[in-house]
Amino acid sequence: MNEPRKKNPTFGVGVLIVVVVLIVIGTVLFNALRSKHEYDETVGAQATSAAASAAVSPAASAASAAQ
Repeated sequence: MNEPRKKNPTFGVGVLIVVVVLIVIGTVLFNALRSKHEYDETVGAQATSAAASAAVSPAASAASAAQ
């Protein structure tokens, strides 16, 4: 009566393409977030050390002027 349906190979290829594109998008987002985190740590450390040296410099020059 009813003949079995033939498998459509283009559906499998379409699913494969969608999966690969999603993996690539995920990888790009992961790398971008990781790089942003590393950048924020580097800039934060530089800003902290710059602020600390700026805070110490006036005190050091005041101490040397008092001597």
